[in-house]
Amino acid sequence: MTQRSILVTGAGSGIGRATARAFIAAGWRVALAGRREGALRETAGTHDALVLPMDVTDPAQVDSGFALLEAEFGRLDVLFNNAGMSLPGKPIDEIAVEDWLALSNVNITGMFLCARAAFGLMRRQAPQGGRIINNGSISADRPRPGSAPYTMSKHAVTGLTKTLAVDGRRFDIACGQIDIGNAASEMTASFSVGMPQASGEIRPEPVMPVVHVAEAVLHMANLPLDVNVPFMTIMARDMPYLGRG
Repeated sequence: MTQRSILVTGAGSGIGRATARAFIAAGWRVALAGRREGALRETAGTHDALVLPMDVTDPAQVDSGFALLEAEFGRLDVLFNNAGMSLPGKPIDEIAVEDWLALSNVNITGMFLCARAAFGLMRRQAPQGGRIINNGSISADRPRPGSAPYTMSKHAVTGLTKTLAVDGRRFDIACGQIDIGNAASEMTASFSVGMPQASGEIRPEPVMPVVHVAEAVLHMANLPLDVNVPFMTIMARDMPYLGRG
């Protein structure tokens, strides 16, 4: 095997798009998953990538997408389990239950379904093994004010990462998590204007180019399978993280 393969979920924008393009540039076979086919094709541009329109919350679509990937690539070396969403910051009693269910369906159920499909494929392929990289968040460790749904979901991702890191050992499957803080994307467009702080103040926060996240994921993916980065934190240097709270 000379050309390894990766599936990137949420590949139609932001971190997913930047990461997919970094792997394409590095010579990997890249599969792009997301709900918007047009956005996935924009990510691919003129490059030869496998476009998999897929709603990660739908078990049938996930299974179908992974089946198409297996038929096309023959194997999967890396899953970047990236698809996710956020909600505007509010106290928990102001958050609609419907919004919580929508977020948890993407950030928890979607992560589970894609990890489940990838784990199964990596377990049965020959040679056996692969790597799953989950997109966590700094909120998986230090929450923002008013972020109960998002923070709960990212704590769940950490639980998934830790469990898969243990369960995958006997199948040569590594699992790690990248916790990202203030990467420039659609989700962080308002950060430079002002974000609520634990003190109650509203203050602008620095952001970093998303390419640095893509490079970090590529580094994790390039490690041999007997080496793992269980957790990596990458952030804009001056964002309120170590002093948050």
